[in-house]
Amino acid sequence: MLRRQFISRMAAIFGGSVLSTQALSKAALSGTSASTSNALAAAATSISPGDWQALRKLFPLTHDYVQLSTFLLASHPKPVADAIAEHRKGLDENPSDYWHDRFLTVDQDIAKSAANYMGGKAENIALTDSTTMGLGTMYNALALDSGDEILQTTHDHYSTDMSLAFAAKRAGASIKRIDLYDDPAKTSTKDVLQRLRDGIGSETKVIAVTWVHSCTGVKLPIRAMANTIAQANKQRRSDKQILFCVDGVHGFGIEDENIDELGCDFFVAGTHKWIFGPRGTGVIWGTDKAWQMTAPVIPSFSESYDVWLGLTEQDKVWNGQHMTPGGFHSFEHRWALPKAFELHMQLGKANVQKRIHQLNTQTKQGLAKMKHVKLYTPMSSSLSSGLVVFDVDGLPAEQVVKKLHDKGIIMSATPYRNSYSRFAPSLINNENEIEAALAEIARLA
Repeated sequence: MLRRQFISRMAAIFGGSVLSTQALSKAALSGTSASTSNALAAAATSISPGDWQALRKLFPLTHDYVQLSTFLLASHPKPVADAIAEHRKGLDENPSDYWHDRFLTVDQDIAKSAANYMGGKAENIALTDSTTMGLGTMYNALALDSGDEILQTTHDHYSTDMSLAFAAKRAGASIKRIDLYDDPAKTSTKDVLQRLRDGIGSETKVIAVTWVHSCTGVKLPIRAMANTIAQANKQRRSDKQILFCVDGVHGFGIEDENIDELGCDFFVAGTHKWIFGPRGTGVIWGTDKAWQMTAPVIPSFSESYDVWLGLTEQDKVWNGQHMTPGGFHSFEHRWALPKAFELHMQLGKANVQKRIHQLNTQTKQGLAKMKHVKLYTPMSSSLSSGLVVFDVDGLPAEQVVKKLHDKGIIMSATPYRNSYSRFAPSLINNENEIEAALAEIARLA
């Protein structure tokens, strides 16, 4: 009855004249959702595990260039593009009916799909539009007090820096920044852990790090860092426990890890990069304990709307749904996200990790042989992932990017105060493309 009352009120609020309460009830209670649509099911494309040539054919990416910067913003592979098109068609033809038929269950369906890929419980996953939105939502939702300290690193992206700055200013907390390494190419787990231990103070409440640094390509040993923080927490009162928060975007979609086994409390990532998800999508995952230490920043819709209407209590609502920013989004994109997770599961997470590390190792080994190149990314796959960062003697990064673009190779420069050249070999690349890129760097000597 509570559900029927809710649907009745929603019909009145959002335009009951468009869709009757009876029709709304029938649609909502029938379990109709994007995940069960026959049209969307037909759009699924079967692909064999580790079939990289077949995968490349799913993308409309031009073959006029060697694409070594697709980590920035993914091209939509066919299953994702087909799902977006189907949802867009439905929304354009009959937006009210199409939305009402799905909004009660679709966020849960997406969270379940995400959990199937990333691990953890679906109810602990919030949906966002990007890594930046996720970081801002998560850090500004934390229950910080005046005098609390946030420990972050000097290797983080602007989005982390500013999200923490906003949160600290609002709460009266302080921020302490530390280096986890001096020479990225010589990064060691032992050194990272020692610097982390030394950085933790008596008032440290939050530790914020980035899994894979887009400025250097260094991949942090998150599990080992989590163990170090757990040891520190054993000596602390319950109200002084440290939360471990990770920007995981450049490991998510590469590393064969279950998020709930990494040891962090919060994990934030956009899904329109290595995951090949729809542009404008992302996730926040948190433990039960971590979510209890937050308060929403933006009102949510879906099940949390029931609380506002008095139809249910807060403890009956999924953590992730309570923390998912509400409002109307680009629904055709968000609702197509499960297709990206499904594609990665078809390829096989272990296969994906092996392939990307293989291409990145080839790239690093080739650059390391060039006397006019300084390689910043560690050679070891245990301390690197899908980004290879380097310098060419006598050439600013922007010039290197331009010169290679003129040769048909799209790469990038790191968007930091010290800008370096950057390759990002991914699943859509092959060994010949890597050799072509390396040959052009060699000619810059």
